[in-house]
Amino acid sequence: MVGFDTQLTAVVGDNTAKALAKTLDLHTAGDLMRHYPRRYIQRGELTELSSLREDELVTVVAMVKRVSKRSMKNRRGSILEAVVTDGTGELTLTFFNQAWRERDLRPERIGLFAGKVGSFRDQRQLAHPEYEMFPEDAGDIREAAEKYADEVIPVYPASEKVPSWLIAKAVDVVLQQLGDAPDPLPDEVLRKRHLPGLSEALHAVHRPKAIEKAWAAQRRLRYEEAFVLQTELARRRLSTAALPATARRAAPGGLVDALDERLPFELTPGQREIGDQLAAELDTPHPMHRLLQGEVGAGKTVVALRAMLAVVDAGGQAALLAPTEVLAQQHHRSLTAMLGELAQAGMLGGAAIGTRVALLTGSMSTAQRRAALNDIVTGDAGIVVGTHALLEENVQFFDLGLVVVDEQHRFGVEQRAALAAKSRDGTRPHVLVMTATPIPRTVAMTVFGDLEISTLSDVPRGRADVATHVVPVDEKPHFLERAWQRVREEVEAGHRVYIVCPRIGDGDEEPAADDDRRRPVAVLELAEQLRSGPLRDVGLDVLHGRLPAETKDAVMAAFAAGTTPVVVATTVIEVGIDVPTASMMVIMDADRFGVSQLHQLRGRIGRGSIPGVCLLVTEAAPGTPARERLDAVAATRDGFALSQVDLEQRREGDVLGASQSGRRSSLKLLRVIRDAEVIEQAREDASAVVEGDPDLARHPALLAAVEAALAEQEADYLEKA
Repeated sequence: MVGFDTQLTAVVGDNTAKALAKTLDLHTAGDLMRHYPRRYIQRGELTELSSLREDELVTVVAMVKRVSKRSMKNRRGSILEAVVTDGTGELTLTFFNQAWRERDLRPERIGLFAGKVGSFRDQRQLAHPEYEMFPEDAGDIREAAEKYADEVIPVYPASEKVPSWLIAKAVDVVLQQLGDAPDPLPDEVLRKRHLPGLSEALHAVHRPKAIEKAWAAQRRLRYEEAFVLQTELARRRLSTAALPATARRAAPGGLVDALDERLPFELTPGQREIGDQLAAELDTPHPMHRLLQGEVGAGKTVVALRAMLAVVDAGGQAALLAPTEVLAQQHHRSLTAMLGELAQAGMLGGAAIGTRVALLTGSMSTAQRRAALNDIVTGDAGIVVGTHALLEENVQFFDLGLVVVDEQHRFGVEQRAALAAKSRDGTRPHVLVMTATPIPRTVAMTVFGDLEISTLSDVPRGRADVATHVVPVDEKPHFLERAWQRVREEVEAGHRVYIVCPRIGDGDEEPAADDDRRRPVAVLELAEQLRSGPLRDVGLDVLHGRLPAETKDAVMAAFAAGTTPVVVATTVIEVGIDVPTASMMVIMDADRFGVSQLHQLRGRIGRGSIPGVCLLVTEAAPGTPARERLDAVAATRDGFALSQVDLEQRREGDVLGASQSGRRSSLKLLRVIRDAEVIEQAREDASAVVEGDPDLARHPALLAAVEAALAEQEADYLEKA
């Protein structure tokens, strides 16, 4: 008997096994069984040849109409051409120096043909296609359709060297010898969801007796993928809930109350509701693990600050981990400004109940770093803001009680674990993850499935509106001239303007792409053009990730103060930068950015009472996917609607992070946008199974499936703890 772990070389032979391994990364019988058909052909349903596109790898069912052979003109050899039809169109099959194929390709024979669609003299053709002929007794098309109408032919994801039917033959060999596969789905789940067992599903998905059997098998296998994933996430939630933590209860009349009194605005109902939720979870002996997501400008920072102050009130410390130095410095400035004298403990004019906010980044001077480390280890700094520098071994906290991670997706698993390990007495700190990228519910359940989720949807009163317009420079070049005039007008009104470019332009970047598109607009090049052209007497500076930290800080300070009211920048300004007087943004080559990124960038303006305008400059033609993305961004400021657009335009692996792992994804059939109901059901069932069997000791096949998924996936959606 063949098992899932059996090497394909032992089953299908060396040549076939090597081809499957090299071109499709299939090594074991289990790999091949999990290589599901991408579609099915019922033999009575001949594919319409008229719908084929050039350069597409296709598998078609057709009948040979005529065959001809001729000699090559300029060299020795012959060309065999067979014209096949499906009744709606024709396709030419071309073979060089293979006249013997004429024995197979006789008129009126029906076959399965595969290759890449090309064209020659305006005729569509397959050059040297792979093929498999139906038995000769198939008769004419009508008889063949009747005889084979009930048969379903699987069409597999294939390559030029390994066509679909070669995979099908290998699958047949494995299926004939495959023993009963251990089923990851518990019997009670199969009964509850009316699903077939694994062996039955594998036979049905690869060799369905009817198309309905194939759909039912896919439904079961899709559910299995969701269930295995949700089982691991449920185990993580349970494991986290069992860890010890120190309960942190804010003292009445302490820092939280003092901050509320000095804020120049009222908290929104949403901010208060989530604040109460966080306060309750901080006051428990097990670590909080919560995701706080919200619209750009929804006031997540204030919510996080109140949670940090609650921990400080209770005698602990809070760390805010930011992905970049610019953002860390921005957070340090904004927290210090919001706290005022509350952040000046031990200083002249500082509040009696105050604390300190320390900043720790990799580029600080030795003296600055020594002072910050001292404040952290002694506990004088109740709040510590930093980058990856916080993770270094020599950074010791007095009593770390809460870790706030801003823009979670930019940190790796080991980095988050390193900071969490800095808590004392064997306890774990509470964790609050903030993301300004709105996430649809089913994606959140998959990507952040081991975190509880809070959504901040209402925007503070007084925030200005932002109008967004597409500037199509190819169609209307004068629009760009008007854009630079508008920049001048905003500056003359005392406002600030961001101009965003896709690249720096310092010569130390990736080479230009091989396609015909020009290189994207660069910060340094555009800044010089503007200084000597349309903005020649306007204060202007540049900001990008390769500048020294002190330079970046100085640029942002001058920008906020109005000394240089225009900054030409890369996406280093994407998150967290808060300048209330910034009223305009011009995004060059906007089609080079994703929907969510454009939404994040736009969130940097309109943060005060001044109405904003965002211009998306592009050469993308109307009707192209790139232009449709920009039109979608211009049409709405609803981040959740835009995240749906963004995800629908991206490949599934990108949604889940699998493309970054460099490994084959364990998700073959599941689609997090489409399969919302499946994910909901799997989460419910997996939670119940894990609650009754946390170690999966009674479910060895499920445990093996989870471990296999973890072994082949280094994707972040399983590693958000």
